[in-house]
Amino acid sequence: MSGTVRVLVGTSKGVFLLDDEGGRRDWRITGPLCDGWPINHVIGDPATGHLWAAGGSDWHGAGVFRSTDGGESWELSKLANGEADSWMAENPEFAAQIGMQPAPPAPFTGEIKALWSLCLSGGVLYAGAKPATLFSSHDGGATWARVQGLSDHPSAPGWEPGGAGLTLHTIVPDPGDAAKLWVGISAAGVFATEDGGTTWERRNRRANEGGAEDDHGACGHDVGFCVHNMVRAPGSDLLYQQNHHGVFRSPDGGRSWQEVTEGLPSTFGFPIAVHPRDPQTVWVLPLNGDTQGRFPPEASAKVWRSRSGGAGWQALGQGLPGRNCYFTVLRQAMTTDRQEPAGVYFGTNSGSVFASSDEGDHWSEIARHLPTVFCVETLERV
Repeated sequence: MSGTVRVLVGTSKGVFLLDDEGGRRDWRITGPLCDGWPINHVIGDPATGHLWAAGGSDWHGAGVFRSTDGGESWELSKLANGEADSWMAENPEFAAQIGMQPAPPAPFTGEIKALWSLCLSGGVLYAGAKPATLFSSHDGGATWARVQGLSDHPSAPGWEPGGAGLTLHTIVPDPGDAAKLWVGISAAGVFATEDGGTTWERRNRRANEGGAEDDHGACGHDVGFCVHNMVRAPGSDLLYQQNHHGVFRSPDGGRSWQEVTEGLPSTFGFPIAVHPRDPQTVWVLPLNGDTQGRFPPEASAKVWRSRSGGAGWQALGQGLPGRNCYFTVLRQAMTTDRQEPAGVYFGTNSGSVFASSDEGDHWSEIARHLPTVFCVETLERV
């Protein structure tokens, strides 16, 4: 694929757009957008160029911003009101003086606190929330309904929160079958539907070659419920996930998982990305550990690439900070583009975005001093 790339960056202070101005070497930065909201995830539609950004907080409430003009203007669809709305309703004169007014009552106020993920599949827009709830929109994000089948799963009363709360942070589509969808919930694991969300199956079983117990405390029959991120390889039901206890792959749509952590410097990390055309090429960014600071091992930043579906790994650090590096890369903050060769991108909690235009062999910093980066995605018009 040829053409220009737009990098979509969600941060603690809004959305930033990085536009390729030639050969993935020069980038124009626009932002912050979306009223400075904390934005956990931002995606775009390659067919139309429309953009959606999801986020919120206790103060802001929960909502999805949408833009139909490439990011020039945005409209907010609020799913839940926040503390700011209550404060403005109680102090209308002062709110008016500073040009603010409370939002109308939102349909899921008191039920969710923020939105964490977005996905467009078969013309339906999905959003994942905290606490873990899946919503769908059939009108481009203007109105939303709960996907009740997931909320009614028999295991739901026993779902336990991860460190950031009970969050539905990952939604994975099948471009060839809009009825199929996978979601990742911390810390309830992977769930899949094959009927458009009516029914769901919990898919966390370790493959038969797994041992009776592992050294991370997870049951030997599952891979651990604290999935951090999950991707689907092109043209198949091959899934990869980075979770709290390692990197895993599933050749059968999540029905069984095989650990492929061997060769990596750590079992802990957040993001994972897969090649847009080669299902055996995958990238991860390990961190030193859950309780050891969550920065690159030995404070030396490296992306690790496998060309064999996780059977072996190669460290890639040329152009990345090789010492005194203490940043964290969060779960949605790594992605690829569809160019030839494929580009790889990641953002840090210290406000940098790094890019490679040769599948990770060389890296450059294409943005710095941004707010904390929560997500990095790409948009290429078709």
